Amino acid sequence: MLWVDFYPERRMHVGKTLFAQLTWRESLRDIEVCSAAHQTKLLHMGLRAAPARATLADALDTRDWRLYHALAQRLIARGRAVYAHALDATTIDRCLNLFDWAPFRSTKAAITLHTLLALRSALPAFIHVSDGTLHDVNVLDSSPVEAGAFSAMDRGYVDFTRLFALHRTGRFS
Repeated sequence: MLWVDFYPERRMHVGKTLFAQLTWRESLRDIEVCSAAHQTKLLHMGLRAAPARATLADALDTRDWRLYHALAQRLIARGRAVYAHALDATTIDRCLNLFDWAPFRSTKAAITLHTLLALRSALPAFIHVSDGTLHDVNVLDSSPVEAGAFSAMDRGYVDFTRLFALHRTGRFS
């Protein structure tokens, strides 16, 4: 996380955001209450006092999302050192008026979230969002292939041609 040192004015806000992510906080109120409960540990993150909800909301509104994206990518890259994955998809129903790019049926829309999850770290190695009509097996063409990796999949991913291609790259499925 060397990039944090180049932005000392952002260090406090990055520390709060990291704290929220690493401790599975679910809301601004949750971050505020949990931070106040750990007042003595805040100095280790460069914070003098627990942040207020309004301060957190302002920080999230004014901070460039790419900063957090870069941090997430670095953390995910470190977590990928463990090569056991699970690949699965979840279809999420949506309102057709709001998601007109993802028609699923005549009266509703859906998106499908295809996720390759690193099992030991619970970190996503790959995420693909598509409309609800994309079949699970098609994601095998675009998922990252790491030699020596083991992947667990359900029968929705059975396509022997694609599985043989994964086998040839050194991935076990």
